[in-house]
Amino acid sequence: MELTEDFGEQKRGGILQSASKRVRMIFSVMASPNRIDILRILNSKGPLTYSELKSLAGFKSKKESGKFAYHLRKLLRQSLVALNKSERRYTITNLGKLVLSLARQIEERSIIESGKMYVRTSHESIEEFNSHKIIQSLVREGSLPLELAQKITEEVENRIYKFQTSYLTSSLIREMVNSVLLEQGHEDYRHKLARFGLPGYDIREMLTNVDSIHNGVEGLLFKTGQTVFGEYLVLNTLPKDVADSHLSGDIHITNAGLWSLLPDTIFVNVKELIEDGVDLRGKFLGVTRLPVPSSLESLAASLSLAVSLLIKEASQEVVMDGLVGLLQKYSKNIPEIEEKIANSFAKISVASKYGKSETLASFRIPLATEPKIVGAILSGYRDYVKATPMPSIGLIVDYDKAKISDYSGVLADVIALGGRVIFSKGLASNKGLSKGDGKNVSTTSINLQSLSINMPRLAFESNKDETYFRARLALLMKPALAAMSIRKKEISDLTRRGLNPILANNTQYMQKGSVTLVVNLIGLREAVYGILGYENNKAGQEILAKVVTTATEVASKKGKEMGDNVTISITESDAATRFSSLDGEKYGKMSIHPHVEGESYSEGVTIDAAEVEAMSPKSEKIAESNQLSKMLNGGLLVQLRIPDTMDSSGIKKALEKAADLLGSFRPVRKVPICSNCGLKEEKISEKCPVCKSPYILA
Repeated sequence: MELTEDFGEQKRGGILQSASKRVRMIFSVMASPNRIDILRILNSKGPLTYSELKSLAGFKSKKESGKFAYHLRKLLRQSLVALNKSERRYTITNLGKLVLSLARQIEERSIIESGKMYVRTSHESIEEFNSHKIIQSLVREGSLPLELAQKITEEVENRIYKFQTSYLTSSLIREMVNSVLLEQGHEDYRHKLARFGLPGYDIREMLTNVDSIHNGVEGLLFKTGQTVFGEYLVLNTLPKDVADSHLSGDIHITNAGLWSLLPDTIFVNVKELIEDGVDLRGKFLGVTRLPVPSSLESLAASLSLAVSLLIKEASQEVVMDGLVGLLQKYSKNIPEIEEKIANSFAKISVASKYGKSETLASFRIPLATEPKIVGAILSGYRDYVKATPMPSIGLIVDYDKAKISDYSGVLADVIALGGRVIFSKGLASNKGLSKGDGKNVSTTSINLQSLSINMPRLAFESNKDETYFRARLALLMKPALAAMSIRKKEISDLTRRGLNPILANNTQYMQKGSVTLVVNLIGLREAVYGILGYENNKAGQEILAKVVTTATEVASKKGKEMGDNVTISITESDAATRFSSLDGEKYGKMSIHPHVEGESYSEGVTIDAAEVEAMSPKSEKIAESNQLSKMLNGGLLVQLRIPDTMDSSGIKKALEKAADLLGSFRPVRKVPICSNCGLKEEKISEKCPVCKSPYILA
């Protein structure tokens, strides 16, 4: 019994001695900075070959080869690093990761115990606090005079030492600097030094409500990025008076986070783009380069790729002409064209999008050309719409010099399914915007239209004086247009430097095309026919026409001064809901309610499809639409509202009648969609018939 106990005691002692020896050996490995560096490199870079690891560790000369081999051998013997013999690559082991983590903890604890003050920087490092870096930052980033920078830094330093904390963060120091700047009356410098981002609470809320985020992680990242760039625009880029006008609700900037990065609407000839082949030069190196298409299959592939890339370079819409011409040489195989077009549209639909209000890819289809090809495209689009709950591809159906009745059947089916179609005599966007350089469809043209003016707000503050109302409109337009001109220069500069490679390399829009600044008027009808006190009669219509004339004249005059093409539009915008909400808070909802149809201000003209059959060119809304269309050089959106109960044959008749009366119109039909399973049917009411979900979108 005693022998057994002695043997057990000896065994335990041997195990302890062995474990102690292993720990000592591991600590001896940690004693070398070179070996710690090797572990860090393998931890961050992944499996590496001998030569790759040697180079990254800084052992580049032949004389240092033995030294590197010695350090690597030490790590291998203690199982901190392992060699994959089949791949001849070295990796860090779990034990190595533990040792590396321990080394980091020891380093941080030693810093704390030293009593010095250290800063966790934004570039993932820990540095000893140095007040001279604050001075440098104030001078470099905020353009402060050196004497003032030293004074601000001295005050910040005094406050920091009062904290008696071992760790600071660069964001905390910046907050303290900004606080001192505000206290001493230097608000402008504070804006230059502001840090942009989201509070932790907002990020947590986004993750908690992730079901409301569209497009997965991409949508989540876009939302956070747009917030940062939007804040930067308001605080650092826009002139103060324009920023204040936006924040107060006098004007509205759509997609503020993309304002200085992307144009809003691009008009481009896709035929020219694809016939040159897809060549992105040094950009998007992971994207396949495609030669000039030699078959219908390769053409469809090029179309999908080119459009998927191009819609990343506009915040709202890309309008493409030339699709019919591209397909002309394949007119002998119509069924294949229909199939390839549907497949190509399906592939485009999975391209990256900027948030919920994604960029729309619209194709102009001139009905007066190649009837077989036009029919195949429309049929292919119908197949795409049928399979897609919420289409991100639209059509611009140009019925100039053509009979819409030849295609109204398939188009009625498309609209019944929720297709995004606008009918226009000539080239326009899905929002009814005119192409900036007129009817020349072969050139690339860009519209910058993300600025809307709150016309009811101007009317409320004009005391029913229409002359004063128009004068206020002119005063508000001038600084807004100056800001848009700055925006044009910034986008042009970023595009030339390669931020938007399709525009920069393939279309060369700065040389071949034109850029148009578009100011959008929101709530004009409410302003004139309600708040200013005029009736919707001949006298009131004359006042409305005078307001539009004032806007176009100011735009033309200011445009000539700036050297820009400026137009005026009345079309849809997210500004309509925001303006009515802000004005309801400012003037009282009862002041707004009598003048508003629905929940927001008007964004154009709306005509009920059930009533259009009885209308004539002299009907009030038809006459108003045609008159405004002639006056507005930027475009007018006329919406043809399709009732839920109207079938395809009724839609067909409404389209044909509207085409006889109007130069442009967009049918709008609410199609119920189950947000749970994606089912799209006209007859969904309270619950989805397939999954029984009550969450129905319209």
